[in-house]
Amino acid sequence: MAVVGAGVVGAGTAWHLAQCGYSVCLYDPRLGAAVDSDQINGNRNGTSASLGVLMGHVYRRHSGRGWRLRQRSMALWPQWIKALQTFEPDLRLQSPLIQLADDDDVLKRMQGLVERRKGLGLQLIPAMDNPVPCLGGLSSLRDGRLEPLMLQRALRLAMATVSVQQHPAKVRNLKRTGTNGDPRWRVETGEESCQDYEAVVICTALNSDGLLAPLGHERPMTPVLGQVIDLELKDGPSNWKNWPAVLSVQGFNLVPKQPGRLLLGATLEPGAEADPSALKLMLDRLGSTLPWLKSATPVEHWWGLRARPVDRPAPLLEQLEPGLLLASGHYRNGVLLAPATAEWVQKGLNRSSAMFTSS
Repeated sequence: MAVVGAGVVGAGTAWHLAQCGYSVCLYDPRLGAAVDSDQINGNRNGTSASLGVLMGHVYRRHSGRGWRLRQRSMALWPQWIKALQTFEPDLRLQSPLIQLADDDDVLKRMQGLVERRKGLGLQLIPAMDNPVPCLGGLSSLRDGRLEPLMLQRALRLAMATVSVQQHPAKVRNLKRTGTNGDPRWRVETGEESCQDYEAVVICTALNSDGLLAPLGHERPMTPVLGQVIDLELKDGPSNWKNWPAVLSVQGFNLVPKQPGRLLLGATLEPGAEADPSALKLMLDRLGSTLPWLKSATPVEHWWGLRARPVDRPAPLLEQLEPGLLLASGHYRNGVLLAPATAEWVQKGLNRSSAMFTSS
């Protein structure tokens, strides 16, 4: 079968399917370069542009598909990390994640989460002045972040050990072939001979609709741009003692990097073009809480697009017809939901037809 798109969702799905015995070909033009090849370019691909934040247990909803997917992914991530550490020994879940309450109402909701989710590593933190002044907040010992570039490198190395064929080519078209009783899917790249597959899994975010529309499937997605600033601090913390791996304040994520350095990121802009004023917005909005951010110097700045489904909840996990699966539109949670998505694809293939055989 073919998997189209080699971000963390596509690569993770290809790796998982190959481990389950499927013969897998992964298509993405980015496979022809190292995962960190766009580090010199501010415009990065979705996974590389992310901070790799995992907000599984602090999710506000208590039921529904989104909650189930998050819980399943958080249960699978320790297994994935252990397996991937063979290739990147330093890969680990950096924790905890702390969310600060903006007001008393938010703090009450946090108290409710702690009461409902006993055993999931959630704790209330009291009002404090140091390291950050706040009314209080929520600490999640099992949430945090994964370093996204390290994760992608590990997945590429892991795929090589289970014989995933990696094609550095852009898929331009999909065509139905075969018969009603034995459907096949032709993958056309324009750069090499076409190949037919028993199944195709589309994990191409904003490019998904371009492949689906000619087949009669409309799944529009809108771009939402996230930005990250690597800041050098002139004032404020000289080290990160007592700081969490991720601090979430007013919808922004702060990630300690090294002494005197901090990553600040958020997904906040509709559209596909980075707005320079968004940098000032991030710093200004947090400046009243963290005044030392006002004197920080940007060392590096990058951005990337997230695919948000239109009029449908994220992510889009659908079997559109026999052998055609969509696993895309994860919006801000591609890294978080990669394991649960891969498992969903594998189970969907197992259920769809006995014609999908292990190889």
